[in-house]
Amino acid sequence: MTMRDYAIDLFDRWTQLWNGDYALADEIMAPAFTLRYAQPGAAAYDSIRDRAAFVDAIDTFRKERPGLVFSTQGTPVVEMDDTRTGIIARPYGAQVLDSAGSVVRDISGTDILRAENGQIVEVWSVSGGLEGRSFYA
Repeated sequence: MTMRDYAIDLFDRWTQLWNGDYALADEIMAPAFTLRYAQPGAAAYDSIRDRAAFVDAIDTFRKERPGLVFSTQGTPVVEMDDTRTGIIARPYGAQVLDSAGSVVRDISGTDILRAENGQIVEVWSVSGGLEGRSFYA
């Protein structure tokens, strides 16, 4: 696997984590990390530094927003060396679905993941929150 492919796969697993695959946290997140979220109402993430607290925060977030599904969008920008250390930046999409599976809201954001030795050590995330709009709709 090339380092570019590894970084893209890491971002895909990051997206799966946000979609509720919490077992991925131990695999992709470093034991300690820094989150930098610029979304409205995201200040609670500023103090999270460990996997368990992060999974709890994602779980709470998902329970408060049933029907939310994340996906990757756009072309990733990757700078990753042979030690799996570097950065991947990529737009993401979030769709809010109703109980019938119809899209109620379609929004986008951008996440930048910094990895060291194959695990995420820092995240920058920007979106307009649930009041945002899609880059692609």
